[in-house]
Amino acid sequence: MTNKRNKIYFASDFHLGSPNYQDSLLREKKACDWLSTIEPHAKEIYLVGDIFDFWFEYNKVIPKGFERLKGKLVQLTDQGVEIHFFPGNHDLWTFGYLEKELGLIVHKKPLITKIEDRTFYITHGDGLCEGAKKYNLLKSFFNSSLCQWAFEKIHPNLGIKLAQTWSKSSRKRGGQVDNEKLQEGLINHSKEILKNSHINYFIFGHIHEPKELELTPNSKYINIGDWITHFSYLEFHQNNLLFKYF
Repeated sequence: MTNKRNKIYFASDFHLGSPNYQDSLLREKKACDWLSTIEPHAKEIYLVGDIFDFWFEYNKVIPKGFERLKGKLVQLTDQGVEIHFFPGNHDLWTFGYLEKELGLIVHKKPLITKIEDRTFYITHGDGLCEGAKKYNLLKSFFNSSLCQWAFEKIHPNLGIKLAQTWSKSSRKRGGQVDNEKLQEGLINHSKEILKNSHINYFIFGHIHEPKELELTPNSKYINIGDWITHFSYLEFHQNNLLFKYF
């Protein structure tokens, strides 16, 4: 019997946990419905950052919630579906739980990979625009063992509350950023990569705005969008990449 699981899917920016429990739960259920819809066809799924609005893996504790999504992801990986997880700027603190318990493949750096006859460059997209030096210094600090050690010493109830407050303030600051400038920054980053590498598709999240742009006759810049307002995703099959909405 022919294997019907021959399609590749991309989604990003679910931001589960934001802005409140009720709204997040509705989006989580919708994301699970989407995963159930693509389940018969999915060979691989790429989750390109900020799936959680906050995530931190203490030694014995993880943030509560998201059980429906986690259960669905385990169900898929147990069936042999490869699920790739790219930490974003909101869920960068992953230390092995997602791999061990959910079976995800975590990529903490941009991934260049070949799917069928096309070459993909995949990453969340934060910190790649020109002028992001201050942000990258902050991100480097957050990724440092010292920062992670210090945060782990805070009681989870307080630590998670502090992180959620930071996330909300970060989102407010982000709302003041010109999305077109961010898109332009990622487009310029893609053009720089093209100078030394042949890439057919540059896949980003982060900006929450679906966009597709031809860089050359054989190369495209694509921003997936989000699952807050657009509920957009990508489907790749037989060397064709399509925008879809759920």
